[in-house]
Amino acid sequence: MSIFNAFRRFMLGAACVVSLAAGTTTAVAQAYPLKPIRIVVPFAPGSGTDILARAAGEKLAAAWGQPVLVDNVPGAGGTIGIAQVARAPADGYTLAVVSTGHVVNPALYPKLPYELKDLAGVIPLGTVPSLLIAPADMNVKTLRELMDLFKANPGKYNFATAGVGSAADVHIAKLRAAVGFDQVHLPLRGTPQILVEVMSGRVQLGAVPMTSGMGPVRDKKVVALAVSTRERSPILPAVPTSAEAGYPGAEFNFWFGMLAPAATPRAIVNQLNAEIAKIMATPEMKDRLEKLGTEPFILSPERFDAFISDEARTLQAVMRAVGAKGE
Repeated sequence: MSIFNAFRRFMLGAACVVSLAAGTTTAVAQAYPLKPIRIVVPFAPGSGTDILARAAGEKLAAAWGQPVLVDNVPGAGGTIGIAQVARAPADGYTLAVVSTGHVVNPALYPKLPYELKDLAGVIPLGTVPSLLIAPADMNVKTLRELMDLFKANPGKYNFATAGVGSAADVHIAKLRAAVGFDQVHLPLRGTPQILVEVMSGRVQLGAVPMTSGMGPVRDKKVVALAVSTRERSPILPAVPTSAEAGYPGAEFNFWFGMLAPAATPRAIVNQLNAEIAKIMATPEMKDRLEKLGTEPFILSPERFDAFISDEARTLQAVMRAVGAKGE
């Protein structure tokens, strides 16, 4: 056999291998899903994470003709449910919908049964702008005025969050890191209780989702000090951003996203990303997001992984700086 013929046969064989490999990848994507998909929500039913996971799961089931089961596994700041997904088979049939707390947990719980690298980003699902509020009868109209009062009177006042690692906790932790105030932390049961305590004057600083806080702000029951976003919100256009209020380091957006075990085939991750991106762009889902006070936020799996890494590095440093510990 001539060298030319031998080379020709080698190249034909190599082409067949590449073709088979491509065909296998396509087959994996086309064959998935063949059975029910389980989405683990590491929080209790009724939470924002749970509502968003169920809305996306419902549409995913309709699009693919397979049941999508949402399984609530709360506890330890979400780490119990996330650990289940990290240990699950990497076949696309066990997923998680998490929130920002996922990336700060390693700073709060030093002995986690998993690492962030054990999970891969599938797609973010949305962000929730946050609002810093103070009592209406406190005679404080700006964030600067309240921070000056806090710094001049350490330990005299209270600030409230919905618990360690919650959206309110991370938002105020960023403010604490930027300002350096030392006041009493009251971990409450959720946004409604934060609003009640701030309106009563028993708590002097709270952080709540924009849509939850706009009613009391408009009714003059609380004072809006700053929004967490880079730009002013069209919902409350008179309220300055944290940067405009003098504290650019306090900028914060709470987010939700879907994860899969890290070794899940890329074809399946890409398929999930593409289908959910279509779902999130529908008028019905946009309407649901708006009612939840959630803004659209879509990235490719690769960009979402990079975003998670950046958030983990930044927010873990913030939580360690303020000495936050898991409950």
